[in-house]
Amino acid sequence: MFGWKGLLTSFSRLRRIGPKRFKGNFKIEQKQDEVFLDNNPLTDTFGRHHTYLRISLTEKCNLRCQYCMPEEGVNLTEKSKLLTADEVIYLAKLFVDQGVQKIRLTGGEPTTRKDLVDIIYNLKQIKGLESVSLTTNGVVLTKKLVELQKAGLDGLNISLDTLDGKKYENITRRKGMERVLMGIDLALQLGYDPVKINCVVMRGFNDDEVYDFIKLTEHKKLDVRFIEYMPFSGNKWEVDKMVPYNVMLAQIKSVWPDFLPLSNSPNDTSKAWKVPGFSGQVGFITSMSNMFCGTCNRLRITADGNLKVCLFGNKEVSLRDALRSGVKEDDLINMIGLAVRRKEKHHGDPNKFMEIGSVKLSQKINKVKARTRTTFSLSLRRMYSTYKKGESLTHVDAKGEANMVDVSGKDITSRTATARGSIHVGPEITRLIKENNIKKGDVIGVSKLAGIMAAKKTSELIPLCHNIFLNRIDVTATLDEVNDAVIIEATASCDGKTGVEMEALTAVTVSALTVYDMCKAVSKHMKINDVYLVKKTGGASGDHGTEIQFKSYKEVLRKKTVYVGSI
Repeated sequence: MFGWKGLLTSFSRLRRIGPKRFKGNFKIEQKQDEVFLDNNPLTDTFGRHHTYLRISLTEKCNLRCQYCMPEEGVNLTEKSKLLTADEVIYLAKLFVDQGVQKIRLTGGEPTTRKDLVDIIYNLKQIKGLESVSLTTNGVVLTKKLVELQKAGLDGLNISLDTLDGKKYENITRRKGMERVLMGIDLALQLGYDPVKINCVVMRGFNDDEVYDFIKLTEHKKLDVRFIEYMPFSGNKWEVDKMVPYNVMLAQIKSVWPDFLPLSNSPNDTSKAWKVPGFSGQVGFITSMSNMFCGTCNRLRITADGNLKVCLFGNKEVSLRDALRSGVKEDDLINMIGLAVRRKEKHHGDPNKFMEIGSVKLSQKINKVKARTRTTFSLSLRRMYSTYKKGESLTHVDAKGEANMVDVSGKDITSRTATARGSIHVGPEITRLIKENNIKKGDVIGVSKLAGIMAAKKTSELIPLCHNIFLNRIDVTATLDEVNDAVIIEATASCDGKTGVEMEALTAVTVSALTVYDMCKAVSKHMKINDVYLVKKTGGASGDHGTEIQFKSYKEVLRKKTVYVGSI
């Protein structure tokens, strides 16, 4: 987690370096050590303004869908730790006052919450809120929809992955498909236009039903949205089950050659299509093969009151704890603003997701090849920069004294270096990091930031290093649950007269030290292991190491750890 106390501390520091008091809203952007302010807490550092809030009302669900949760269900948070109806309304109003226009209620299964009608009614009383919608599995709609509509419900998304009764029981581990279909018809009769149907397409399960779902749109105002099968913890995700957007599109066009695209709004997650002459339409949600992070305007509040700025992210801040601790509204707004500004550009590397035609994760993107471990031993000289076999050490002059290398006569070339290391943290810290329960905050996120900052200050830390203008420094930190470790990798690049090995190595080292610092209250029995240079390119001494290999998803899944993007 970010930790709401940590965010307030950061905010207090910003107050001391900026105007006497930040009131209401602000924007933070780091540029040449200056802090710039704007007046929109829901706009992140990439210019994305968040106007859509999803609020989970419960962790409970009356189904056990195989791609969503294990058969035995999940451990539920005790009721006292869930947001109350009053807290939901208070937070909703807070977000609407800052610019949220649309709220979607989700779960679990939100219809299992007994006060759902009251929540919808009170949300509709919030001035400035344009729409309140609901995502549901539809099992109890025939009993509750009329009452929900009277309370003010504006829109419906109904999850339905198959039109075959036996398949429905198989995927949901429950009966009830007929009730869902009746609920869809009732929604149409009550005037919901369109009624959205969410269908997760899985190879070998329902990919042969795509045509049947499209036929539903012929005479009904339905918006059938096909969702690419995505990895979540506990759903036993398998790469070969994923059917990418372009494969579905090609199959559909083989039956309806005139299948045509519709215009989409800038923040739409669904790519809209239509069979000419049909009453409804079709959409594709391409979370895996064609990410839409660049236009994301969504924020999420979990049932236990954590703000998530990204569905795939593990960074959360507890609004519930802040609220129940009596935090003032202005500070709560500023805390939300800090969390939003920590939202990353995207939830994975968009260039490393899919080889769409073969429905397999690409192992050839950007010609990324075998990742092999190269032994690296630390020494007093700057490895692989200007040293050549048979020559004296370049950082020692003729008298044997320390000396900085003169690079004025060298050519400017493009140079890169990748370093890697790990810190063994033990099972208890591994669990706490995974659950985002380290008291100092988001261990993975802070360690990555520390690595980037350290790389930029390498010449200040290592006496004989040149001050290099970096083109880019990329740091990744991955929790290895199997080995109870955090794996850190850094790649630095520049156009210069000397290499960036030390910058990459410094980034990895400081990132690992940051993990230690943030977790030492739990245990000091941590060990930083094997900081080494994986690869360098450019420079007179030639290239070193081999290209990096990315682990396949199947290997990761065998270890019961799910990742999105590069590993």
